Amino acid sequence: MRDGRRRLVDEELPRLRMPVGPLENLQSLFSDPVSDVWLEIGFGAGEHLIHQAEANPHIGFIGAEPFINGVARVLAEAEKKSLHNIRIHDDDARPLLERLPAASIGRVFLLFSDPWPKTRHHKRRFVNAANLDALARILKPGGEFRFASDDAGFVRWALAATLAHDGFDWTAKGPADWRERPPDAIATRYETKALTEGRNCVYLRFQRNGSTPGPTPKKA
Repeated sequence: MRDGRRRLVDEELPRLRMPVGPLENLQSLFSDPVSDVWLEIGFGAGEHLIHQAEANPHIGFIGAEPFINGVARVLAEAEKKSLHNIRIHDDDARPLLERLPAASIGRVFLLFSDPWPKTRHHKRRFVNAANLDALARILKPGGEFRFASDDAGFVRWALAATLAHDGFDWTAKGPADWRERPPDAIATRYETKALTEGRNCVYLRFQRNGSTPGPTPKKA
């Protein structure tokens, strides 16, 4: 890691890192007033997170990413662009989900996460009953869960699991809704690589409905 980014990790990350312990008022985490809080799980190199934070200055963003190089890049871009609406969770996202208040998040992004393509590793995929329960709990009614992947098997898995969950409705009206990237998003580094190599990317958008999810998803 270059010295400049190491300095940011040493000096800026402690200031922007999500606090430990229970979280009650997420808006209070940000120095400027925010009207909503959005969460990106596994932001990678941070292109999408930075774009959304810059395009939506009145939204607070929480980015979860365990790999320090991606965290350092977001810190560098946030400093360069003078962004004050980003907080970082530099660890696995699941313990963070447990601490977030119910109905506190307006939008969740899970973009090109590890598809764990081997059958014996499918249980490691982030989209599962327990994590969907957690997302349904923290999302506001009407809030949005966005998922994208270039792995067809993972797409089928995620779509089936989320459709089977009581807390979400798929918002697609036609093929363009899953074939085309949402208009307010940009391509991540991984997505650009996938498209360059000729792989199809799929973009799924789900809305948090008003039902209360049970401990397990309903049967399809």
